[in-house]
Amino acid sequence: MADIKVIIPAINEGDSIGKVVSELPKHVSEIVVVDNGSQDDTVANAQKAGATVISENRKGYGSACLKGLKYISEQSKTPDIIVFIDGDYSDYPEELDKVVAPILENGVDFVVGARKKSLREPGSMTPQQVFGNQLATFLMRLFFRSRFTDLGPFRAIKYEKLKELEMQDTTYGWTVEMQLKILRKKMTYTEVPVRYKKRIGVSKVSGTVKGTIFAGMKILGWIFKYSLK
Repeated sequence: MADIKVIIPAINEGDSIGKVVSELPKHVSEIVVVDNGSQDDTVANAQKAGATVISENRKGYGSACLKGLKYISEQSKTPDIIVFIDGDYSDYPEELDKVVAPILENGVDFVVGARKKSLREPGSMTPQQVFGNQLATFLMRLFFRSRFTDLGPFRAIKYEKLKELEMQDTTYGWTVEMQLKILRKKMTYTEVPVRYKKRIGVSKVSGTVKGTIFAGMKILGWIFKYSLK
């Protein structure tokens, strides 16, 4: 059986993190919650649910993901697959098996859980999120002939391939950076449709005007940077 580890970046997800951790499939070898400076009971609830909790003081979604990867890289036995999922309970953790299936069954390098409209709970994505995804994936098709339709945070990748990407972004450009580098390096990829529901709590990105604008600028910045290479 493949060794699968899950990384969950989290900040102030005390009401949801325990649900995410406990509903992931039991065959996952380790769930790593990276606390990004929570002021609530995120850490205690993640540990109670069975996760390994580490801390990253540098703020940013990408910073938390990078800290999780650093922790895993220092272990004596590295995994076959890394799965990323958010800690807000907007994804369905039990769908992990569906997300990793193309890797296990067909040898695909990278899989995105695509939040198809027909599978999304009404109101689970804000209008600015929907527009941002559509614009980003349109530009990726235009510049890179991409087949991506979403920048969904629920994703799986072969660990060795992830190392080759040499990820850098410390903020909300993390997801699009990963997908652009997959395209540049001509790695194999696919999407699988996943369900999506309203998150627990307020989003740090789409929940504020500042967060929405900043995330949008980061995503577009990565796309245009790579289009000029």
